[in-house]
Amino acid sequence: MAQDSTQRAGTAVTGPATTARTLLPTLVPALLVGVVTSLVLLGVSTAAEELQHVLWGNLPDALGIGRYSVLWMCVMLVATGVAVGLVVWRAPGHAGPDPATTGLDAPVLPPAVLPGLLLATALVLAGGPSLGPENPIIAVNVSLAVWAGLRFFPRTEERGWAALAEAGTIGALFGTPVAAALVISEALAGQRIRGRLWDSLFAPLAAAGAGSLTTALVSEPGFDLRLPPFGHPGWTDLLASLVVASVGAVLGMCAVYAFPFVHGAFSRLRHPMLMLPAGGAVLGLLAALGGHLTLFKGLDEIAELARDPDGWTAGGFATMTVVKLAALLVAASCGFRGGRIFPAVFVGTALGLCAHALVPGVHPAVGVSAAVLGILLAITRQGWVSLFVAAVLVASPGMLALLCIASLPAWLLVTGRPQMQLRADGTAVR
Repeated sequence: MAQDSTQRAGTAVTGPATTARTLLPTLVPALLVGVVTSLVLLGVSTAAEELQHVLWGNLPDALGIGRYSVLWMCVMLVATGVAVGLVVWRAPGHAGPDPATTGLDAPVLPPAVLPGLLLATALVLAGGPSLGPENPIIAVNVSLAVWAGLRFFPRTEERGWAALAEAGTIGALFGTPVAAALVISEALAGQRIRGRLWDSLFAPLAAAGAGSLTTALVSEPGFDLRLPPFGHPGWTDLLASLVVASVGAVLGMCAVYAFPFVHGAFSRLRHPMLMLPAGGAVLGLLAALGGHLTLFKGLDEIAELARDPDGWTAGGFATMTVVKLAALLVAASCGFRGGRIFPAVFVGTALGLCAHALVPGVHPAVGVSAAVLGILLAITRQGWVSLFVAAVLVASPGMLALLCIASLPAWLLVTGRPQMQLRADGTAVR
C-alpha cells in the first residue's frame, strides 16, 4: 500500500510501550469500527442489488425488451453514465477525487462528500460498469471513522482510526480477517515499528474480524468457485502455473501502460456530463462484443463461468478476457466510482479457463488461480492480496505452493513499473 497507509497501520496501536494495558482499550473501538464498516458495505451492496434487479429485470420485462439485448445494454450503460455524471457534477465535493488517482489507501474526505460518493458507487454497481465497491467504500468508511473517532476521542490520532476502517472494510469485502492481516503486514514491512508485529495487528485485526463476521451473518461471500477438484500438484502443473501467471502479468501490464492514455482521452472532454456518458457508450459497445457476463463487478459472473469450465471455446474465453480488461480500463478512466480488484478477478478467471480450453492438460483450477494471480499483481501491485485471492478461489492446499512459485516470475515482470494509479498531473504512479 502507499506510504500513507503504511503509516496508518504502523501507528494504529503502537506507542512508547506496547503492553496488554495499552492494547485492551483499543478493542471496543476496533470492534465497533469493524461492525459499522461492514454495515456500510452491506447497505450499499443491498441497495445496488435491488436497483440492479429493477434496471436489468423488471424494467426491460415491462418494456418487452430482452434483458441483455445489445440495445438494452447500450441504453443502460449510457444512462448510468448520465446518472453518475449528474452526481459527480452537482453533488457536494463532486463525489470525491478522480478515482484514477486513488487506490486502497483512501483519502480522508469531508463528511459532506460522502453521500454523493455512496450514491455514485451504488449506481455504478447496479448499472453495469466493470468496477467493484472496494475503493469508494474504503474511502467512505475511513472518512466516517476519522470524523467520529476524533469527535468523540479528540486526543487520538487520525491515522489509527483510518487503519481500523481500512482493516474492517477489507475483512468485510473478502469475508475473512486474514486478507486485512496480510495487507497490513505488507504495509508494515517497509516501516520500523515498536514492539511485536502482532501488537501492531491487534486492533486492526479485531476490526477486520468484526467486519467479516458481520458480513457472514447477513450474506455469504462466495470466492470458492467449486472448480473440478485439484489433487497433488505435478511438474506439468508447476510449468502451467509459471506460464499462465506470467501471461496474466503481461496482459495486466498492457492495461496499466494504456491507463494514462485512455484517462487523458476522456479528460479532454473536461465535463463529467460528457466524460461519463461517453464512457458508458464505449462500455455498451464492449458489452455487445463480450456479452452480458462482462458487465458488473464480476463476482457472480465468474461463478457462472466456473460452473461449466468447458462451456465456451478458447476464442470465447479469450474474447471475454480482452473485453473485460478493456471495460475495466475504460470504467476506471472515465470517472466511474469503483475499485479494480473484482473485475480483475473476472479477467483472470476467463484467461485461466482460456488456457484450459487451449491446452486441456492445464487443470482449470491451476489456470484460473495462476491467471488471477498474475493479473492482480499487475493491476494492484499488492503481493499478499493477489496470493490470497488466487488461493481462495480454489479450495486446495496443494495450490498454495504452486502460486508462491508462480508469483516469482510474475512479480519480476511488474515490479518497478508504472501502477494503475495516476498522480494529479496524469502521470502514472510507480
